[in-house]
Amino acid sequence: MNIHEMDKTNLLAASFVHEVTFTRQRASLKWLECNLNAYPRFLSYVAEQDDIIVGYIIWSQKSGFRKEAIIELEQIAVLPEYQARGIARTLIEQTLLSVKTELKNNNATLKHVIVTTRADNNAQRLYRKALGAEVEATIRNLYSADEVFMVARNV
Repeated sequence: MNIHEMDKTNLLAASFVHEVTFTRQRASLKWLECNLNAYPRFLSYVAEQDDIIVGYIIWSQKSGFRKEAIIELEQIAVLPEYQARGIARTLIEQTLLSVKTELKNNNATLKHVIVTTRADNNAQRLYRKALGAEVEATIRNLYSADEVFMVARNV
């Protein structure tokens, strides 16, 4: 598997991943393009296997460019037929190293990682294992259901 920065040539394939993974969301191409154009506030990466974009991840810097950055795992998606193969965890772990390098190049360090997800989403286990994130709060009926706010401190 090859994980690398997302670029304009990956947008269409990544938008397909978004479309089939987040069925309640719309305008997949526009969504990913907006995030890609907001570099370096948003850092976007894709996972490629056998010349197919099988997943992506987007990290975002919160509350301005700070010396001690708070980074949000904004969104992660893997094609359904490639799920449960460790791709999401690999995306998190490998790209987090790239995020830390990006921060270092801008005289910053990573302080905490935040991530939100539906309260009933099994991805919470992934975020605990890959990041050490723990649930800090539950926000009732935020998007399509209750949402948990997770924080990985001093990553």
